[in-house]
Amino acid sequence: MVLELRDIDKSFGEKQVLNRVSFTAGSGKAFGLLGRNGAGKTTSIRILMDVFPADRGEVLLDGRAIDHSKIRFGYLPEERGLYPKKKILDQLVYFAQLKGMSYAAAVKSIDYWLGRLEMSEYRNKRLDTLSKGNQQKIQLITALAHDPEIVILDEPFSGLDPVNAMLLKDVVKEEIAKGKIVLFSSHQMNYIEEFCDRIAILNGGKVVLHGDLHDIKRSYPRDKLIVRSQQSEKIAQKFGQRCRVREDGSLLIQLSTPAEKQAVMQRLTETYDLDEIQVFEPSLNDIFVEYAGEQV
Repeated sequence: MVLELRDIDKSFGEKQVLNRVSFTAGSGKAFGLLGRNGAGKTTSIRILMDVFPADRGEVLLDGRAIDHSKIRFGYLPEERGLYPKKKILDQLVYFAQLKGMSYAAAVKSIDYWLGRLEMSEYRNKRLDTLSKGNQQKIQLITALAHDPEIVILDEPFSGLDPVNAMLLKDVVKEEIAKGKIVLFSSHQMNYIEEFCDRIAILNGGKVVLHGDLHDIKRSYPRDKLIVRSQQSEKIAQKFGQRCRVREDGSLLIQLSTPAEKQAVMQRLTETYDLDEIQVFEPSLNDIFVEYAGEQV
């Protein structure tokens, strides 16, 4: 499947929130929708899910107007929407039935996911007796129990400790491997970088960058080297102002041109005891700050 938002406009009163927003996401891969608060991410997601219509533009699936009555969406919102005083099983079944599942099918699926997320012992507990991280996992079950074709995860790792974050990573990878379209929206760039093949960055309601993340990184000039060595001070002295120490203690060396990188790498390898040397590529965090750092 290929999901596409094409030339989407949306205004609320006099304020235009989205301006010709276009991006595509394919099945079996994760897509990252990025932007600062107020950039238009949530509005794009709501139009995608048919919460409200766009003023202009189309939402397409495999080149045709999407039929929301035939496509199952799973949505994990950033702001949680479960009932704190209700028993967990009861409300999970309720939400699954809203998605068209029978009672028996809902219970079977929910019991599977409670087990998969190591939450079976809480099946008959009230939600407000759980920690924030475990409440997050219960919320995730509402997004996955009905086996959606399109999964939208808004800040999915919020509130999770490292162990539960690893568990959620495994679940997300399984959903991607099933051939589903998985769309991430998050400010935690390390997770987006780990999962997503393609990204779109929104700024001021416009898409300012869209494409394959690997290709985006490769498009930057390859004119810097990262070096780790026990002889960092000597190397820094050698390159002077062309070298700076990064926060992690490695050196970033600016080359005169990309063409000299092989010669410089060879010279460094022959002259110094190096632990690591590689061509610098910007992190997704670097790219995000460049394209979303100034609100347009």
